[in-house]
Amino acid sequence: MFKGQPKGLYALALANTGERFGYYTMLAIFALFLQAKFGFSSVTTSNIYGGFMACVYFLPIFGGMLADRFGYGKMVTWGIVVMFIGYLALAFPAPQGAVGLAAMFAALFFIALGTGLFKGNLQVLVGNLYDDPKYSSKRDAAFSIFYMAINIGSMFAPTAATKITEYFLTKANLTYEAQIPQWAHQFLNGTIEPEALTQYQALAEAQGAYNGDLLAFSQYYIDSLSGAYHWGFGVACVSLIASILIYVCCRPWFKHVDVNAKQAKVQGAAIEVPEMSARETRERIVALCLVFAVVIFFWMAFQQSGLTLTYFARDYTQLKGITGFTRFGFNILNLVMIVIAVYALFSLFQSEKGSTKVISGIIAVLSLVGAWWLYGGMPESMDILPQTFQHFNPFFVVALTPVSLAVFGALAKKGKEPSAPRKIGIGMIVAALGYLVMVFASIGMPTPNALYAGAPVQFASPEWLIGTYLVLTFAELFLSPMGISFVSKVAPPKYKGMMMGLWFAATAIGNYLMGVIGMLWGSLPLWVLWTILIVLCSIAAVVIFSLMKKLERF
Repeated sequence: MFKGQPKGLYALALANTGERFGYYTMLAIFALFLQAKFGFSSVTTSNIYGGFMACVYFLPIFGGMLADRFGYGKMVTWGIVVMFIGYLALAFPAPQGAVGLAAMFAALFFIALGTGLFKGNLQVLVGNLYDDPKYSSKRDAAFSIFYMAINIGSMFAPTAATKITEYFLTKANLTYEAQIPQWAHQFLNGTIEPEALTQYQALAEAQGAYNGDLLAFSQYYIDSLSGAYHWGFGVACVSLIASILIYVCCRPWFKHVDVNAKQAKVQGAAIEVPEMSARETRERIVALCLVFAVVIFFWMAFQQSGLTLTYFARDYTQLKGITGFTRFGFNILNLVMIVIAVYALFSLFQSEKGSTKVISGIIAVLSLVGAWWLYGGMPESMDILPQTFQHFNPFFVVALTPVSLAVFGALAKKGKEPSAPRKIGIGMIVAALGYLVMVFASIGMPTPNALYAGAPVQFASPEWLIGTYLVLTFAELFLSPMGISFVSKVAPPKYKGMMMGLWFAATAIGNYLMGVIGMLWGSLPLWVLWTILIVLCSIAAVVIFSLMKKLERF
C-alpha cells in the first residue's frame, strides 16, 4: 500500500488533510447553523446548503482552466489564501439581519472560490506524479491513500465542532436541545403551535439560563448557539495555516511535476507530455463525460450526510441517554485506536522483516487494549449532538481503505480486479442499499411537519444511522478514489486541469440536486425520500453497466 510511493504523495495528501479538516468542521454544523441563527425552513436551508456545495464543486472548472494556463501550484497557493479570507469572515459573529446574511454569503463565495482553485489542482499534481512509468502501476493505490488522508481530516472535524459547541453552550449556562432553536424562532415569530409551545416551555425551564422570561430566553439561546457555531467555523482558519506550511515546506518533493502542458512546451520541461490526435482526445473526453453524468446521482445521495441525514439525527434519533456498547463509537479516541490497530495488523501481515512484524503486533495489541481501556472509562450514559454522527463515514474510510486495497490487490494478482468504471457501477448499487437501511429505520415515523407541530416520535436507535454510514462508505470506496484515478489517467494532457474540474462539476450538480431532497423534507413520509434516492442510484448503476465496453477501452 505505502511501499514504493513517491514522497510527493504524502506531502500533497497532508496538505489536503489540513484543508479538509477545516472544511468538514464547518460543514458538520453548517445546516444546523442556518436554522439556528436565521430560523430558515428546511426548504431555504436546503437551497443555501445545496447551492454552496454546488459552487464548491463547480468552481474547480474555473480553477482548472486557470491552472492549464498559469500553473497548478500557483492556483493551489492562491486557493488557500482565498479560502482563509472566507473562513475568517464566516467566523465573525455578524448580526442576524440583512448585514449578517450579506456577510455570510460573501464568506461562502470566498470559500467556494478558494476551494475551486485549490482542490482539483492539488489532485492533478498527485496524478502527475504517476505519469512517470516508474510509479504508473501504483496510481489507484495512491489515490486511495490520498483519499484516506482527506478522511483523516474529516474524521476529527465533527468532534472539533461538537466540543466547541458544547464548551460555549456550557459557558452560557445552556445545554443542547435539538428542538429548541426551531421552537425559539417560532415563538419569536408567533407561529408556534399550542402543543409545541407546551413542550418548548418545559425544555426552556430545564435550562440553567432560563429566568422565567421565555421571550428573552428564546433570543438568548439563538444568540448563544449560533455564536458557538461561529467559533467552530474559526477552526478552518487554523487548519489552513497548517496546510500552507506543509505545502510550502515540502514543495521540493513534487515541484518537478508542477508543470502543465503549456509550460512543458514553452520551457522544455523534463516531463514529457504526449501529443494525442483530435479523435483520441474527443473519445477520451466523451468517455469521461459519461462517467461524470452517472456519478451525479451518487453525490446527490452521498452528500445527504450533512443535510437530511443530519436532520434525521437531530429530530428522529436517540441523542440522550446512550448506553451499552453503542457509546464506543462516540468517542473519537476509541476510533483512533481502532484505526491504529487496523494499520498495525496490515503491516504485520505484509511486512517481510521479522522485527517489523513483532513491532506491528505489539502496536496492534496495545491499540486494542487502549481502546478497551478508554471505553471502560466512559460514563455509563451519555448525550450526543447530531453532527457527531458525521465522523463515522470518514472513520470507516480510513479504517477500511487498507482492507479494500488488499482485496483489490489480491484480485489484481489473479487478473480479476474490476476496472475503475466497473467499480463505479458497483458503488452505485451499494449506495442504493445504504438508503434501504434508512427506509427500514423510518417506518412508522411522523412526517417532519407533524413532528415540528408537536407530534410524538419514537426515537430510532443510533445504530440505524451508523449502519447507513457504513454501507455508504463501501459505496464511496468503490466510487470516489477510483473515479479520481480514472480521470487523472484518461484525461488528455492538454485538458487535465479542466477534466478534473469537470469531475468536480459533476459533484457540484449532484450536490445541488442533494438540496432537492432536503426541500422535500416536510410533508412527505421519510421512507419516500429514501426510496427516491434508491431508485436514482439504481438507474445510474444500470446506465454505467450498459456503457461498460466503451468505458473499459481506456
